[in-house]
Amino acid sequence: MRRDEQEAGPGLRLRARYGASPLHLLLVLCSFALAAYAGIRLLDGHPLGVVLWFVGAAVLHDLVLVPLYSLADRALRAAPVRTSRARTRDAAAWREQVNYVRVPAFVSLVLLLVWYPLILDRVGHYASYTGLEPGVFLGRWLLVTAALFAVSALCLVARAVRGGARRREGG
Repeated sequence: MRRDEQEAGPGLRLRARYGASPLHLLLVLCSFALAAYAGIRLLDGHPLGVVLWFVGAAVLHDLVLVPLYSLADRALRAAPVRTSRARTRDAAAWREQVNYVRVPAFVSLVLLLVWYPLILDRVGHYASYTGLEPGVFLGRWLLVTAALFAVSALCLVARAVRGGARRREGG
């Protein structure tokens, strides 16, 4: 152990070796414990079905979804660069602003993935659990998606206004 590590407290030594705070390590360990508990509970009933579902989800994600959303992301980031190659500053700003599309799209797609049986009206027996008619979920998912994109657009506008005010004050 180096001398500066010996003089530092245990929290700093852990941060130097682990790379993050002790709180981060604690939260990661708690999430692993929760995942292990959930896995044990899932495997209690139908272990083969659960294992097949996880393997199928991993294969579908890695072989189909990753190439699709990587391709969509590259197309989105490259869109303004094709139209104006001379404006490198504008292209760099566009690459930063792409996140205002990425985040709501990601959240919306995760919601669709989790709730697709209800959104696409694939199962009717959930109506008794939810107390809602099966046909309302698509409209609500579309409203949530629209709200996510609207909030993201408001954040983008606020950032642009704040950046314009800084340029006026500094310039």
